[in-house]
Amino acid sequence: MPGLDTAPLSLPTINDGVKIGHVHLKVADLERALGFYVGVLGFTLTTRYPGAAFISAGGYHHHIGLNTWESKGGSPPPPGTTGLFHTAILYPTRATLADALHRLIQAKIPLDGASDHGVSEALYLRDPDQNGVELYWDRPKAEWPSNPDGSLKMFTNPLDLHNLLAERDKEK
Repeated sequence: MPGLDTAPLSLPTINDGVKIGHVHLKVADLERALGFYVGVLGFTLTTRYPGAAFISAGGYHHHIGLNTWESKGGSPPPPGTTGLFHTAILYPTRATLADALHRLIQAKIPLDGASDHGVSEALYLRDPDQNGVELYWDRPKAEWPSNPDGSLKMFTNPLDLHNLLAERDKEK
């Protein structure tokens, strides 16, 4: 687009009430994708069409759409190309993130990484189509680290997975 590689525009910021509602992923095998998102992560199938399925948490119409309309039997994009880096799925508590980690371990799904960012703790992995997935929970805003000038001080430290799993045991 013309002008986007020049000086940034100075338009007003987006409304604070704006939220990201859902993501729609192209997948190679719909049943395999449902096996991961529904079978392992625990989302609920809400609607199904030929070549597509919609899944959610908590009764929402859909948080994730999965389709094979343009991608049935396809392969992931090669490294070094543009596209979605990852889909981030926000868990309400540390204990629910610990449960997600337990599910991944039970399903023998490897992690690409696990990080403490100060504001959040996150697990990074790949779905069956090699789409990046981040599972995370946010610490309460009052606990977010800040710099002396009051600006946000995020960082990336290793996440202690044993400590995280112990949080799941506390909920039982």
